[in-house]
Amino acid sequence: MSQSKLKQVFSYQSWVHAVSGSAGSVIAMSAFYPLDTVRSRLQLEEPERRKALSTWRVLRNLIDEEGFETLYRGLVPVLESLCISNFVYFYTFHSLKALRGGGQSALGDLLLGSLAGVVNVLTTTPCWVVNTRLKMKGLRQQQRGPSSSSSSSSNHNDVKYDGLLDGLQYIARTEGVRGLWAGAVPSLMLVINPAIQFMVYEALKRRLTAAAAAANGSAKAAPSAIAFFSIGAIAKMIATVLTYPLQLVQTKLRHGNTDRSLNLPPDAGTVQLLLIILKRQGVAGLFRGLEAKLLQTVLTAALMFMAYEKIARFVTSLLLTKGGVGAGRH
Repeated sequence: MSQSKLKQVFSYQSWVHAVSGSAGSVIAMSAFYPLDTVRSRLQLEEPERRKALSTWRVLRNLIDEEGFETLYRGLVPVLESLCISNFVYFYTFHSLKALRGGGQSALGDLLLGSLAGVVNVLTTTPCWVVNTRLKMKGLRQQQRGPSSSSSSSSNHNDVKYDGLLDGLQYIARTEGVRGLWAGAVPSLMLVINPAIQFMVYEALKRRLTAAAAAANGSAKAAPSAIAFFSIGAIAKMIATVLTYPLQLVQTKLRHGNTDRSLNLPPDAGTVQLLLIILKRQGVAGLFRGLEAKLLQTVLTAALMFMAYEKIARFVTSLLLTKGGVGAGRH
């Protein structure tokens, strides 16, 4: 690898994208976190519990049954993990773009997004395992029921920690590597989700940037904030609908397969879990919670991309005014 390529990989520009992506994701998740809580509940609770309820009715039910604070349970470790995860993803994606050089294409963006996703999954899955279990604290007692034995209450689905680091240490001590990387297989399959998202986003962004430049007669013209919000929403909606069944399985595996309605074997894998859900709950079972997921993930992604673009451009302009250290392709 040439010295110039290495300088591009470890450039300020890669750091700007990574920090901007992390900051944007934290802002967006903070704004729409209750919708993510609803999505998790619909994916993991027994189907009959909140059958035919809308997202907003589920929100009201959770507040009535468990209090308003349940909507934000696990928020801090989620934000910590999201910050790490998006930093890794954005840094890897833009470093790979710098290494590739040359022109841009949808297929190239899809490949780079997939590679960045693999790196992200391998490094951050343990954080998301802890987050899923922390978020579902209020569900476990309901799933066990009052007649559960004391032995069943001592399994790995009991949450004996309150933070990210405590959770990582506890799971590593009690379940080992397998527990920390639970759900890693569907997560690796799901690298196609952000890859599709970035492919669509970058393609739309290139078109909008060209249109803005033509309309303003300036090569430096940029799309508006609402334009970034809109293309972020479109990109995430397409990626989510195409990959949702795998996201459902990923969540169940991270949680520990405690859905009594499915009567799952303890070592059920990704394909087996997909087939069991399809057989016992039909196609609708594979898309349970999709409405809440679309609301949460589309709005979150749209706000994240809008904040990311604005932060990246602001930081880049600051660097450029201080001697050009941030010069380079955005």
